[in-house]
Amino acid sequence: MPVRSAGLLIHRTKAGILEFLLVHPGGPFWARKDEGAWSIPKGLVEENEDELAAARREAGEELGVAIDGDFEPVGSYRQPGGKVVIAWSVEADVDADVVRSNMFTMEWPPRSGAMKEFPEVDRAGWFSLPEASVKILSGQRAILDDFMERRKAG
Repeated sequence: MPVRSAGLLIHRTKAGILEFLLVHPGGPFWARKDEGAWSIPKGLVEENEDELAAARREAGEELGVAIDGDFEPVGSYRQPGGKVVIAWSVEADVDADVVRSNMFTMEWPPRSGAMKEFPEVDRAGWFSLPEASVKILSGQRAILDDFMERRKAG
């Protein structure tokens, strides 16, 4: 069974423009990457954990705030590495400037023996659909597309 991750496509409408909240991964590997590096807030589903509960927990850990609202399933998406991301959409207005992520520890620099702590998410931002389509990881772009299709159909 593939590794499962669950996340939230958080959206709002500001000044008549639909915007999406995306997060940028922390740590040295992502430090200089921007386009195609951002993600919806998401993380691994624990064994026997409800997928929506996992999505809400992970968003809380990565943003530092609890996300509440009307959660709508968007779909499941196989990523290039084989992981499956299960996404829900929710309308919420989060202050991206005050995001406070949990931390992780890794050896840095590689093979140095030195352990350093980094934020799982180093920043968050609100992006219009055209901006989000460029910023988001290629494997997650379909989440935006499917959300927009459902929005048009609704």
